[in-house]
Amino acid sequence: MKKNVLIIGAGGVAQVVAHKCAQHNDVLGNIHIASRTVEKCQQIVDSVREKGSLKTAGELQAHALDALDIEATKALIDKTQSQMVINVGSPFINMSVLQACIETGAAYLDTAIHEDPSKICETPPWYANYEWQRKQLCADKGITAILGVGFDPGVVNTYAAAAVKEYFDTVDSIDIIDINAGSHGRYFATNFDPEINFREFTGRVWSWQNREWVQNKMFEVKRTDDLPVVGSQTSYMTGHDEVHSLSQNLDVPNVRFWMGFGEHYINVFNVLNSLGLLSEQPVTTAEGQQVVPLKVVKAVLPDPSSLAPDYTGKTCIGDVVKGKKDGKDKEVFIYNVADHKEAYNEVGSQGISYTAGVPPVAAALLIASGEWDVSRMVNVEELPHRPFINLLNEMGLPTRIKDEHGDRPLSF
Repeated sequence: MKKNVLIIGAGGVAQVVAHKCAQHNDVLGNIHIASRTVEKCQQIVDSVREKGSLKTAGELQAHALDALDIEATKALIDKTQSQMVINVGSPFINMSVLQACIETGAAYLDTAIHEDPSKICETPPWYANYEWQRKQLCADKGITAILGVGFDPGVVNTYAAAAVKEYFDTVDSIDIIDINAGSHGRYFATNFDPEINFREFTGRVWSWQNREWVQNKMFEVKRTDDLPVVGSQTSYMTGHDEVHSLSQNLDVPNVRFWMGFGEHYINVFNVLNSLGLLSEQPVTTAEGQQVVPLKVVKAVLPDPSSLAPDYTGKTCIGDVVKGKKDGKDKEVFIYNVADHKEAYNEVGSQGISYTAGVPPVAAALLIASGEWDVSRMVNVEELPHRPFINLLNEMGLPTRIKDEHGDRPLSF
């Protein structure tokens, strides 16, 4: 039974992870938080203590760490006796942290796919470019590595698996829809790291259609859906992590990801992009200074974690799945609705961070119990979906299903 958790990262998602680990520290053991800026880690520690989130007495400490330094990460894993590492730092550090886990024997969990800072929208499937190249090594060494176990990717992957296994004989399409109907009150801001947010949208948009990769431009293809709680919403086809694993792990000919954007966001994005301010490539100023435009934009935008106190409204994220059951056409929508203000009241973060931060802690609990301690590298859809959905229901991310029988809670 694995215990003791090292959380890498100190943003809004890390804050949620820390609070949720604290709420279950009777199972998960000691909790350590590490990032380049130890002061941010200490702020999370203070928040956990102020809200009384620790279920039992136990260690809760902050550490400074350059997670690109594999040896330093290994040393911290050993020092803290951490048997599970939850990586919610920048996607640029994934491969370094994964390697440290492989060499120390710790279980590895992350919430997003690895990225090379100098490349955007690489040729799919993205996991094959990086993480999947360590699959055999994980298997040989018996390392449990669970990739993309946030909400999307993560929970939506398990929704897809649940639909395929529980409700259909054959599935024709999985459309993942991510709508944030909340408001933060700022002129312009992103809900998570601006650099990562923009990198998703400045290149090609990849989708899996008729069992092959299709590329489009951002904001080229859209749809409108009447969704529970948030109502009629327009979303745009976007390249996203889960499309790359679901296309390979589930026998489904069409897998697409859709994200909602308001007209204001689209207008500001298009201006920034047209001016070259979203480029990841360095430029030299007239004064001879070399800067990366995207990093400058990130520096002047609000820190996503600062949006939490004023955030109102709700999110709706889920899977529209179509196929056949008993020879008849069938459609289901498996989804979650989260409330920004409720998230802030509980853990001091907004709803987007909450939906991303609760699932890796649920996964850690399933590793601790042995149910998900599989001693190999997997994506979430490859794991048993029932215990994960049931646990999320208990931890603040209740699942619902809408089909021909109505709209109701989903549990197993």
